[in-house]
Amino acid sequence: MSKKTRNLFVAAMLLLAGSASTMAGAQTAPTPDDKPPSRAQQLMGDVAPKLAELTDEVLLGDVWERPGLAKRDRSLITVAALIALNRPEQLRSHMRLARQNGVTEAELVETITQLAFYAGWPNAIAAVGIAREVFQSK
Repeated sequence: MSKKTRNLFVAAMLLLAGSASTMAGAQTAPTPDDKPPSRAQQLMGDVAPKLAELTDEVLLGDVWERPGLAKRDRSLITVAALIALNRPEQLRSHMRLARQNGVTEAELVETITQLAFYAGWPNAIAAVGIAREVFQSK
């Protein structure tokens, strides 16, 4: 093979290789139809993709959508459980969600007061601080 033929062959191979990688990239690039990542995907999808998937599909897609309880009631139950378990990070977001789902500030305060006797005074005091933050950030 002559030097000129070999150079043309190498150039053609490089051109084809570049086209193939461009086509592969085009196949994996997001399309306009792709929906943005869910909050669960944003929070944990990179580390625990299955947990994020279960959160989206089972917890939020099934359990929270079941007709047996209104979302308002599910929110109040979830807030109560998070107060009892002293889970401030989740409590903060679920108090906000409870407000969106129709739970009033007065009902959240009554929930905290009730739980002081069943779940512990320190848990209730911590929940008051979180409630204050949530109520002020309306």
